[in-house]
Amino acid sequence: MKSSFSFDAADGLVREQASRSSSSGKKRALHWIGQYGEGIAALASGILIALAWGLEQASYGWSVAIYLLAFAVGGFVKAKEGLHTLIAERDLDVNLLMIVAAIGAASIGYWTEGAMLIFIFSISGALESYTMERSRRDLSSLMDVKPETAARYEDGVETVVSIHQLEVGDLVLVKPGERIPADGIVQEGVSAVNQASITGESIPVDKAVGDEVYAGTLNGQGALFLVVTKPSESTLFAKIIRLVQEAQSEKPASQMFMERFERIYARSIILATLLLIAVPPLLFGSTWTETLYKAMVFLVVASPCALVASIMPAVLSAISNSARKGLLFKGGAHLENLARVKVVAFDKTGTLTNGRPEVTDLIAFQGYTEDEMLQAAASIESLSEHPLAKAIVLKAKERELPLERPTELQALTGWGVQAEWRGETWKIGKPVLLGEGLLTEQMEFAIDRLEQQGKTVTVIHHARAVVGIIALQDSIREQAKRAVADIRKHGVEVVMLTGDRRRTAQSIAREAGIDVVHAELLPEDKVNYVKELKRTYGQVAMVGDGMNDTPALATATVGIAMGGAGSDAALETADLVLMNDGIEHIAAAIALGKRTSTIVKQNMIFAVTVIACLITANFMAGIALPWGVIGHEGSTILVILNGLRLLRG
Repeated sequence: MKSSFSFDAADGLVREQASRSSSSGKKRALHWIGQYGEGIAALASGILIALAWGLEQASYGWSVAIYLLAFAVGGFVKAKEGLHTLIAERDLDVNLLMIVAAIGAASIGYWTEGAMLIFIFSISGALESYTMERSRRDLSSLMDVKPETAARYEDGVETVVSIHQLEVGDLVLVKPGERIPADGIVQEGVSAVNQASITGESIPVDKAVGDEVYAGTLNGQGALFLVVTKPSESTLFAKIIRLVQEAQSEKPASQMFMERFERIYARSIILATLLLIAVPPLLFGSTWTETLYKAMVFLVVASPCALVASIMPAVLSAISNSARKGLLFKGGAHLENLARVKVVAFDKTGTLTNGRPEVTDLIAFQGYTEDEMLQAAASIESLSEHPLAKAIVLKAKERELPLERPTELQALTGWGVQAEWRGETWKIGKPVLLGEGLLTEQMEFAIDRLEQQGKTVTVIHHARAVVGIIALQDSIREQAKRAVADIRKHGVEVVMLTGDRRRTAQSIAREAGIDVVHAELLPEDKVNYVKELKRTYGQVAMVGDGMNDTPALATATVGIAMGGAGSDAALETADLVLMNDGIEHIAAAIALGKRTSTIVKQNMIFAVTVIACLITANFMAGIALPWGVIGHEGSTILVILNGLRLLRG
């Protein structure tokens, strides 16, 4: 094929690339502001405080003016958040408590202490914002690689169009170094495609004619012509973007509880502070300045900043970590739930196995050779779309056997197919439904032996006799046995729930190391077994890929879907998506969930302990406001950094 690229198309592409470059620049600027804006404001506030402190002796008026500017610069973001909560939601949060404490300290002449409170509070806020942006970056970066245009190839002419204009069946040219614009099948060309943005695989995957490619992946050194198989809104990449948006917006149950607790706690602290201001002067004769100072210290040290920051930075860091490995959680709640899972239920086909049956045995009779029998079977099955038929045809092609298309092909419901081939009527199907007298004792022995091995047996015969037996089996994934063993190391049980025949299921289960097998299940049967497992174990994860697994995925505590081979319904229903179908990463996801829970507990215990110690010290001996600020905000910084550890490993 030769490409013909018009000047208008080239000009349009240049404009499009310029537009995308500008858009990308704006995104980078917004990300930069999101990560560093609060930090710069905090630094500016610190500089202003130092300047104001230096001017206190020379010019008190100028010193106060600069302190006020430091308040405004360092406290603007947090004051805005606190006022929004107060006005829009008619509630209190920790931001407003800190601003009130700083203003209270300044009102009794402690300008330096109030400004220092704002400064350190803004530093911890800047660190938290940076942490949140950093942990989201691995998810949000997916959107930056979304292709916007495609080179549609039609009648020898190459035209640059928006990806939204592509239709199923369009031929698209992808040049070396370009992103693939749509899900499709390679029609011509050979290249290595970097699929890291979709599957998390670090090594490029070789693609040739007939292979599937995904939108958003990066083409290597070869040019590819591909046929579009899905519209832009239905591509795997588009589904990932939707999952990313869900993951960023959904909060775990512990965080939602903490937010409710924060608001109740904030009201309690405000009430206690008012009592501390009003009661001591009336009952104990304390001075208003002394009382107000102690109340401001209490307001600072009792605020739940560290407690509030204990959860989300850690959870988002863990989600970001898992996304780099091709594990996409739809929200922090599912990470928490996975940590408590006691049993993992696997579907078989397409999950523990590759989902592609392969011919394993060929047994010929009546003087036919294996190739002759296979040629007849593959010729008849060449018009069928059944997975077993495709496997038989593929085996014949591997042996380079010529296929002759049959006539009058018809499906025999519940049995197989029938067709005319070379002037005779041939049938291929299940051995159990053959007529009396067609199977010899030798054939029955061979069929029984193959079925005991968990293989699917197909018999081919013409009007006179059975001419051969073909055995097929869905091969187990290489990583299945290790995946099961790794899950069990975490004290989690593993079972299999499948609609396949019992012998086949038991054979695969033995190979994978699974002891408990429930076979020949309808979708509703899988749901019932998942419910039974929940009653027995409490928390259940279900791993599946097909439409028939969707009800069970929805019923399980955590539904896990195969991202590459999974159906649309399974992807929509699941709570965790394995983008590279990597079941070997399930154990790592469980471990990450447990590690996240441990770090969150560490953070909460540490935060509560610090708050309790500071409150006690304030009442027992009295502590200076700057030390209260350092102790309180220092603990906030430490819990954020502790959560940030989950970005590693």
